[in-house]
Amino acid sequence: MKRLRLLFDNFTLILIAVVTAATLIPAHGQGAVIFDWATTLAIALLFFLHGAKLSRGAVIAGATHWRLHLLVFACTFVMFPLIGLALKPVLAPLLGEPLYIGVFYLCVLPGTVQSAIAFTAIARGNVPAAVCSASASSLIGIALTPLLLKLLLDADAGASTASTMDAVTHISVQLLLPFLSGHFLRPWIGDWVDRNRPWLASVDQTSILLVVYTAFSASVIGGLWQTVPVDALLILTIICCLLLALVLYATTWLARRFNFNKEDEITIVFCGSKKSLATGVPMAQVLFSSTAIGPALLPLIIFHQIQLMVCAVLAQHYLRSRQQLVAQPSPQ
Repeated sequence: MKRLRLLFDNFTLILIAVVTAATLIPAHGQGAVIFDWATTLAIALLFFLHGAKLSRGAVIAGATHWRLHLLVFACTFVMFPLIGLALKPVLAPLLGEPLYIGVFYLCVLPGTVQSAIAFTAIARGNVPAAVCSASASSLIGIALTPLLLKLLLDADAGASTASTMDAVTHISVQLLLPFLSGHFLRPWIGDWVDRNRPWLASVDQTSILLVVYTAFSASVIGGLWQTVPVDALLILTIICCLLLALVLYATTWLARRFNFNKEDEITIVFCGSKKSLATGVPMAQVLFSSTAIGPALLPLIIFHQIQLMVCAVLAQHYLRSRQQLVAQPSPQ
């Protein structure tokens, strides 16, 4: 049991419970309408708090490291999508079109913010650069993710918006506007936000859980589990593991190939290989129809858990390596 808790944190266990609840007791009728309104408010609050947490000084401190940011953005928005596109001839027949679209959606999402910074800090990487790179990735992804989804995916299957620009506008209003509002108000509310980060983290998690329950309720009513068999879930899990392994290897190789130091390598690996559940779940509300959103989110939820477990081990490996290097006696 203790080993299980080491692999699955409390949030992941609750996330699994929420998906189970949506499967057994999905919201429908007037309840679904209420959950939709609550979800919209929760998403706005989530991104408002993200903006309020972002320090202007941290952004300025990390912004000058343009080579690192360029490589992270290339890994997030070029390498990842191209891998997803190249795997379509294999994955679409293997998983079915709805789950493949979910895998591709995972590939075009921005990177994480909190966990990428946390793992970089644990591994003794370049934290200011991680703050800047992860935050910029999240903001750029608001516009770039729907554009990449439209541009690189042949069929716009599951999209609920009339056009890509409509999707970008909708996402900007729902996500970017609250984010910028929170950041501009930071001079007045920043101290309060910093003092209350521990319990405000629960607001983040509650918002994500609410969105997941609402999204999966709609998909379950639309026949999600009739179209996604157990063997497809197992294959999807293996694919997510292989995808993460490939990207971790590629980011490490690229960081060393371009002669970044160890601190920058750590930042590139953790910022360039992770995908954001916090951004991906609310964005899917806009980009996909109610019946398509469940299969679109399944790869992201599975990948999210795998990346947390693997990156936690990898961060400790980096830390031990650096501690051993410091402990070595200097040559006389």
